[in-house]
Amino acid sequence: MDPIAFARDTTPLPAAALHQARRCLLDLGGVGWGGAGLPMARIARDHAAGDLPGAVPLAFDTRMASPMGAALAAGMTIDALDGHDGFNPAKGHCGCGLLAGLIAVAPDDLPGAALLDLLARGYELASRLAIVQHASCPDYHTSGSWVAPALALLAGRIAGLDRDAMAHAAGIAEYHGPRSQMMRCIDHPTMVKDGSGQGAMVGVQAALLAARGFTGAPARTLTGAAWADLGRRWMIAEQYFKPYPVCRWAQPPVEAVLSLRADLRGPVTEIVIETFHESTRLATCHPATPEEAQYSTAFPVAIALARGGIGPADLHGAALHDPEVRRLAACLRFEESAEANALFPGTRIARARITAGGRNHVSDWHRPRWDAEAPPSDAELRAKFDAFTDGILPPARQRAVAATLWDPADARAVRDALRPALSASDRGDHSPSPSSTASSSA
Repeated sequence: MDPIAFARDTTPLPAAALHQARRCLLDLGGVGWGGAGLPMARIARDHAAGDLPGAVPLAFDTRMASPMGAALAAGMTIDALDGHDGFNPAKGHCGCGLLAGLIAVAPDDLPGAALLDLLARGYELASRLAIVQHASCPDYHTSGSWVAPALALLAGRIAGLDRDAMAHAAGIAEYHGPRSQMMRCIDHPTMVKDGSGQGAMVGVQAALLAARGFTGAPARTLTGAAWADLGRRWMIAEQYFKPYPVCRWAQPPVEAVLSLRADLRGPVTEIVIETFHESTRLATCHPATPEEAQYSTAFPVAIALARGGIGPADLHGAALHDPEVRRLAACLRFEESAEANALFPGTRIARARITAGGRNHVSDWHRPRWDAEAPPSDAELRAKFDAFTDGILPPARQRAVAATLWDPADARAVRDALRPALSASDRGDHSPSPSSTASSSA
């Protein structure tokens, strides 16, 4: 089946693909709530509400924006905390931009089952678009560049476009998509991050333009060998989840040092990480911003050694200046490994050597936790949701939001689950906080 026909198809998807879509929806919602108060997310929503006005509810906010603004802001809010799912062959993330765009254009009464169907189809489209695009050019481009045409097809279906118009929508999105070079943000971490919000905005805009008769160059990424197994191989099942809200490339080193942590005696004086080249590029040692903390290897490794894990609160504010974490981060140096390079991007590995109390400790090679081959259980994903939303959603609201995202009645229910419960006038601002949801358990 070709990608446009797949996007338009109404044949029920396999139960396993839809179940994975539930897992992705829950996880994306938790990550979005966890990062909604970060500066990047707040700026994006202020921009959407103030500069891109309209009547679409903004996720994680009380205000409204245009469909493009709502997609942009939701994508940037979820992307503000680097804890969302990803796809190893693409070195990027399908779900962040897909969900952002879908909740910006889905009608309120779209049944929850239909929303999950569209989300699952989006993962199939985006994963293959990424493979085709990355094979066509030497640069490593951000997720927004290939999520944009996937979302254009989904939004085109929602808008009722015919096949020709959907082809134009995909062509517009591919042509206008943010082909931003990801390694620039790895070397200089800033709020541009993975381009997911921009990709969501372009995908939505492309469908709206096509609906008005705007034409686009044929999308080259809709052809190629990657599409041969569409509808038979379910790439949504090949996504990874993240136990920690930092770049996936930093997570093998984190697992490596955690494997040694219980045996360390005395102060740590040296940490050597052997890993693949891209992980060594996450070189920020003493971050000054949440973005620098998330696009670092040394800082997450130091947090893991100091605290036994990494949570959202470890990556912003006063936590960035913890003296022991900063001391440990300064102890780290990299050794690039040919073995690890040969396995990347399909597999990411790292090994740690730690000197503590005058003794040397060497780990085995470690992969990140929760790869597709060893995924988290439903209960583990729910525990992650709770950990990421603790202190942001009160317990009753937390339970209700999780239940809605797991089994949504319709698109409006999902949007409501991703919105603060009180009005802006009740709070005096538009940011999510514990008080913003305390009065409601629905």
